[in-house]
Amino acid sequence: MSGTPRPRTSTRDPGELTRRLSAWLATRLPGARAVSATVPASNGMSSETLLFAIDHPRPPARSCALRLAADPAAYTVFPTYDMARQYRTLRLVAEHTDVPVPRTLWLEENPEPLGAPFFVMERAEGRVPPDVMPYTYEGSWLYAATEAERAELEAGTVSVLARIHDQVPVGEAAFLALPGSGSALRRHVAAQRAYYAWVVAGREPSPLIERGFAWLADHWPAETGETGETVLTWGDARIGNIVYDGFTPAAVLDWEMAVPGPRELDLGWLVYLHRFFQDLAESGGRRGLPGLLRRDRVEERYARLTGHTPRAMDFHTLYAALRHAVVMLRVAYRQVHFGELPVPADPDALIMHRGALEAMIEGRYRRW
Repeated sequence: MSGTPRPRTSTRDPGELTRRLSAWLATRLPGARAVSATVPASNGMSSETLLFAIDHPRPPARSCALRLAADPAAYTVFPTYDMARQYRTLRLVAEHTDVPVPRTLWLEENPEPLGAPFFVMERAEGRVPPDVMPYTYEGSWLYAATEAERAELEAGTVSVLARIHDQVPVGEAAFLALPGSGSALRRHVAAQRAYYAWVVAGREPSPLIERGFAWLADHWPAETGETGETVLTWGDARIGNIVYDGFTPAAVLDWEMAVPGPRELDLGWLVYLHRFFQDLAESGGRRGLPGLLRRDRVEERYARLTGHTPRAMDFHTLYAALRHAVVMLRVAYRQVHFGELPVPADPDALIMHRGALEAMIEGRYRRW
């Protein structure tokens, strides 16, 4: 990642977006306007975020964040963006748990005001472990922290997952259920296959991703896949989606991938997404943060908090790496679309963690 330009994420003009936001805001709060608007450097690769303040004598919140459905002209990462779904999920978690999530203010489903549906929430103050440059690199605030501080962050993060899984009545999350038949895990994998088919439509398929799906079929976890407990899963469970006050979670963000499913979906994603950034550091000759979010410690802490011993974690960590490969392939194709990358002869060359996924499939990826 070092020295590599951040991929293009939007064709929208922030100044024009702010002007239109002010016009819309005045319809909800007469006399109000958006000021000090900025696009965060860590703006996501899917939905877009705009940070702004409300200029008004009595605003419901002074500092706000707006989540806007992805720009269709920017070669979107996902085929659809349901902002009402994300808004309802935030409100569901806020209602039923003590997990810190941003306070939601307004939902706008009409695309006319800003060109796409969006919602507004109160901005949480704090800091987020960065993706670019990765938090596993020297110079990041998390890298500079002490071992005790990183242990505090890890403990709080695993606690967030435990509380989401234990406190949200899964029946209240029925609107998030994926279509299809069979267990929640079978429907999840089927949805990922459909997403992969969309990503490679009109292009060469990825032999590596095809191998990954075949591995899943051959190593299906009967216990967690068919009879295991279904809970609300956060979906994008990683420390880069949490705002920390010091080293304590202050706001859990990015709920667009939330679905009912086995607990291990979140645990595998949390563990593997850290390994992804750790592998990036090590591939560049850096030490990284090898002691953070070790799988054995995450599993032990989660079991202690919930009474549920994580199962089939080899399956779920590989599944996380496979899901991430599909997303990374789509992001790379977007770079190709905008002329930021050439089209390689081998589509697997576009998958940043190709070596790690190959090693996992072949049973030679190191334990952690």
